[in-house]
Amino acid sequence: MQIFSPFWKNQSEDLSFIFLVKKDVLNALYKAHRNTQCRQRKRKQRAPLLVRELLVYFLIYNIKEDKDKEEEMETTAADLTKTLPHRLTSPYSKCFNRVPIVSVHEKADENGGLSLVGETLVVGGWVKTGREADAGKILFLEVNDGSTPQSLQVVVSSEIFSSSGDSSGASSLADMRPTGTSVVIEGEIKLPPETAKGQVIELHASRVLSVGKCDASTYPIAKKKQTLEYLRDKIHMRPRTNTIQSIARVRNALAFATHEFFNLHGFCYVHTPLITKSDCEGAGEMFQVTTLLGECDEEDGKKFTKSFVEEAVVMEKREETAAIETKIAEMKQEEKPSKSGLKEQNKKLEQAKKDLSELERKFRKVGGLQRSEDGTIDYSEDFFGEKTFLTVSGQLAVETYACALSNVYTFGPTFRAEDSYTTRHLAEFWMIEPELAFADLNDDMQCAEDYVRHCCKYLLKTCRKDLEFFQKMYDKNCLERVENVANNPFGRVSYTEAIEILKDAVETKKKEFVYPVEWGIDLATEHERYLAEEVYKKPVVVYNYPKDIKAFYMRLNPDGKTVAAMDILVPKVGELVGGSQREERLDVLEQRMKDCGLELEEYSWYLDLRRYGSVTHSGFGLGFERLILFTTGMENIRDVIPYPRWPKNCLEGH
Repeated sequence: MQIFSPFWKNQSEDLSFIFLVKKDVLNALYKAHRNTQCRQRKRKQRAPLLVRELLVYFLIYNIKEDKDKEEEMETTAADLTKTLPHRLTSPYSKCFNRVPIVSVHEKADENGGLSLVGETLVVGGWVKTGREADAGKILFLEVNDGSTPQSLQVVVSSEIFSSSGDSSGASSLADMRPTGTSVVIEGEIKLPPETAKGQVIELHASRVLSVGKCDASTYPIAKKKQTLEYLRDKIHMRPRTNTIQSIARVRNALAFATHEFFNLHGFCYVHTPLITKSDCEGAGEMFQVTTLLGECDEEDGKKFTKSFVEEAVVMEKREETAAIETKIAEMKQEEKPSKSGLKEQNKKLEQAKKDLSELERKFRKVGGLQRSEDGTIDYSEDFFGEKTFLTVSGQLAVETYACALSNVYTFGPTFRAEDSYTTRHLAEFWMIEPELAFADLNDDMQCAEDYVRHCCKYLLKTCRKDLEFFQKMYDKNCLERVENVANNPFGRVSYTEAIEILKDAVETKKKEFVYPVEWGIDLATEHERYLAEEVYKKPVVVYNYPKDIKAFYMRLNPDGKTVAAMDILVPKVGELVGGSQREERLDVLEQRMKDCGLELEEYSWYLDLRRYGSVTHSGFGLGFERLILFTTGMENIRDVIPYPRWPKNCLEGH
């Protein structure tokens, strides 16, 4: 057993992270230490450092363990004095003492709802459906607060309005029935009739505390099923739908699992900049950031001709300046030049040059944009004084921290100005990008696999009902696919071997591809999905790609043709993860950058990481929205991000 030592961190911190070894191992070390103490005393030796460190932590652990048990007993005793509804109440909804509906269902699932029957509690949410019965005297509401895909049936009688007063905002059952109405209701938990299907418990209202009315005639998210395309035009209202709510919960769980995984494995979270000068991918599809365009909409900026100054005026000023320079030169040729005259002419020349510079500057301002002498836009007057863009990746920036903190990761939005309307592309999307120092391609592949599997395990643990919803409504293999990934190691194959597999499939007529297969191609989605879905039937890692189809920073292999790059291909999506061992050799990296047409000066800071203490390091990037597509079975990436951005679309409401 290896003992990894993140030892001697600040002991005021929670020290539970130290125990990467089990307590019984520490006990064994303690006994071994006691057995050798006598010999050490005779020899006047100190205990080995590692043993002494472990003993210190052993004592700290025992103290902390005892303290935790005492606190747990105190908490349990305090909880017993509270009623069940009080224990379930949301800590930040005290104004109503509201119980989240997910807590109601979780408690009901424990013993068929018997522990809740007879309890009075308050729930709040939005009406999914409402129907009247008994000639309008009873209203059955399906209420959901977004905490779970399961709604709670609430039974409301018209008789309760006499005791609810006007403060609720409703005067009759009809005010509460429309889909989209918000309600806060107090009532008693009861068992449903035996004839009721799919219900464990229901709430019988005793008081209506609040009603937010909803006009059913104009409400855009009607009770009937809406298409996902329609919902993209109602972006501000679509979180009310079951699908988008489940996606939001899955997205939240995967984000939490991401931070949990990297924290558990000693990674440091680094916030990389969104505004950058560097094009990490070298594709040039970047959004430019500038404050210069504001003047283009001003009165002078709307003119398509040169502003303020005509060319003749500039030429006249140039001639005037040249004449003064000539006169000064002639005066200097005289035997006894007048010092006062020269001084006066120099003063005139200085002013003339200043006026000429201002005139030329105004002359080069076209359509509100300042131009350089060669006609290009002069970015020296922009906010940052030079060209800047929205980042396409945080990788290059986070590498600087990996070369100081060892293991780091960044998790944030990235941007691509790619004119694509496919179901797999967004202009704004989120990326998880870890960087590992002292790690090669094999370490990188293992880390990426462990991370994806951790996310799937966490999702099965926390969002199973959401996955069941997706399985029922969108993808019948959704749950099985996530379980398969969580429980099985990934396949691995080199790019060259993968090409042979694809060629064989074509030659034996097992599969027909739209895009031809040959060594050197960038695998298309159809190739990737065939490998993952039909050959390996699980995620597969493809590694050692041709250098010509990969980025400049990927480490060149000894064969000179391939780089130490890898992609994880998964069923349903294709490529989910892309990574590589980074090129740590300065001379090789410089040559690769030159071959790719990059200016070395612009990346001098990146090259410094190789000049000063270069180290073997690796990393990968995972598109967060693609991970959600993979786990939920959704088809369009625009449906798995709260506010999708694609060409000609930047809606926040409609």
